[in-house]
Amino acid sequence: MMTKFVHREARVKVLHIIVGLNVGGAEMMLLRLVTANPNTIAETVVVSLTELGVVGAMLRERGVAVHTLGLSSARQVPLVAARLIALIRRNRPAIVQTWMYHADLLGGVAARLAGVKRVIWGVRTTDIGAGQGNRRTVAVRWLCARLSGIVPSVIVCAAEASRQLHVALGYCAARMEVIPNGFDLQRLQPGPESDVSLRQELGLPPEQPVVGCVGRFHPVKDHENFVHAAGLLLQRFPSARFLLVGRDCDTGNAQLMAWLEQAGARGRFVLLGQRDDIPRCLAAMDIFCLSSRSEGFPNVVGEAMAMRRPCVVTDVGDAAYLVGGQGVVVPKENAAALAAGLGQLLSLSAAERAQLGQRAHERIAAHFTIERTRERFAGLYARLSPRMA
Repeated sequence: MMTKFVHREARVKVLHIIVGLNVGGAEMMLLRLVTANPNTIAETVVVSLTELGVVGAMLRERGVAVHTLGLSSARQVPLVAARLIALIRRNRPAIVQTWMYHADLLGGVAARLAGVKRVIWGVRTTDIGAGQGNRRTVAVRWLCARLSGIVPSVIVCAAEASRQLHVALGYCAARMEVIPNGFDLQRLQPGPESDVSLRQELGLPPEQPVVGCVGRFHPVKDHENFVHAAGLLLQRFPSARFLLVGRDCDTGNAQLMAWLEQAGARGRFVLLGQRDDIPRCLAAMDIFCLSSRSEGFPNVVGEAMAMRRPCVVTDVGDAAYLVGGQGVVVPKENAAALAAGLGQLLSLSAAERAQLGQRAHERIAAHFTIERTRERFAGLYARLSPRMA
């Protein structure tokens, strides 16, 4: 009796390089990309140039190999670069994929010196004038632009707005393509209990409208805009309450507390700080608000839409494209316009808001699932690596 052997092509090995693995948009996208049905499109290795971070620990818990290099100052760059080159040579990846400017430069050059010819850069920023312009970052971005036609095979942008900006900055247009972020709809499903549990804990009755914002306290997120808009909104909707979620969005933040006092809204805000249960926080909101002055592809808007929350967003990055007519878009840095947009949704009945939220969910399900994003990356890996064809 003859034994039939089935030859299975080895999966391509992709080594990802990122500056750090604390919670952030790029870090969470990397987590979703490599852990949704893990190892089906590639064998994955992740390298953090700095420390393990929260996301690094989550990756390891899911069986992903994660290495850390402990970079903490510019003086360590030569040593870390040498260690990175050695690490790449030991792992022998077919593709090196880097995430954001500093990792693009250091990781991309290290990959080429280690003999890897297939390098994917990752670009996410869309506003270089809003918190993205310190001198070191400007220098790194300038170098990346000059090397963009030499080091990477492909430059992946998370947003069309980001692609256009970086072409204008001198990046090689021929090597750039857009792969939007994707969302895990199974994780972003409100349940009958999650819709009310956090509200009950916070003493927010079902009939009280809650407007929420999620994001770390940082100038690009423009929490001042949100707070001032809330102050204006309370003149028309005095029963409204506001929920802030994100690092340093708490009572220990003196600047934030001063803004709340100035807006006369201190007693109307609930400050939750950083949380690891974002879907539960989104479920507690009737309306989600993005008040940013700068974004690339705003993950949290997609998450809110997936959770069937109607959104009001500032017209930054690809926020308007993501909303796609199933929400309200207003100019950035304009508290009156933001208040008017939020008032437009607060004026709707609960049933009308639910219908808008359902249409937002359907848009995410049709165009922005993590499965679709993974398919796009799988196609990219296939183009770069003949073994995947």
